[in-house]
Amino acid sequence: MLLQIRAKLTPGAQFLDAAARIVELAHASGAAVIVNDRPDIARLAGADGVHVGQDDLPPRAVRRVTGDGALVGLSTHTIDQLTRALPEPIDYVAIGPVFGTSTKTTGYDALGLDMIRRAAEPAGTARLPLVAIGGITLERAPSVIAAGAASAAVIGDLLATGDPEARVRAYIERLSR
Repeated sequence: MLLQIRAKLTPGAQFLDAAARIVELAHASGAAVIVNDRPDIARLAGADGVHVGQDDLPPRAVRRVTGDGALVGLSTHTIDQLTRALPEPIDYVAIGPVFGTSTKTTGYDALGLDMIRRAAEPAGTARLPLVAIGGITLERAPSVIAAGAASAAVIGDLLATGDPEARVRAYIERLSR
């Protein structure tokens, strides 16, 4: 299990305190934690890595902050961005939004499953896991895996039933088949 902490509007000191506590709890449960956008917070909180987007620090700069042992992921939205990402010092590449999402405004329209299929080949050739992001639901998750994604990032749907723990368990069961 990989958890991502995303707190774009939280002040640095407050974010660091929360991230350190989340990392402690997650590690005690055997889960890894990555921090969105903030390699400094990731390193100071003892997180396992950081995920950055197209407008954040580039992966080479992130590596200077986090070191070589940290996971580094990069979001992409086009095949051109994906192609430019492949030689970067990253551990996985994300692409999306696959489906429409209200969780995050990316400025990109939903890409669809065909984009996952198109992105899977170059990501696979580069030996980078491809993560599908954007609008993933329990019902849609198997289709993004079937299209070639190694995994799916989920935010909103985890809260859909009011019982995030049960929803995570449902994802694990569905995707373990």
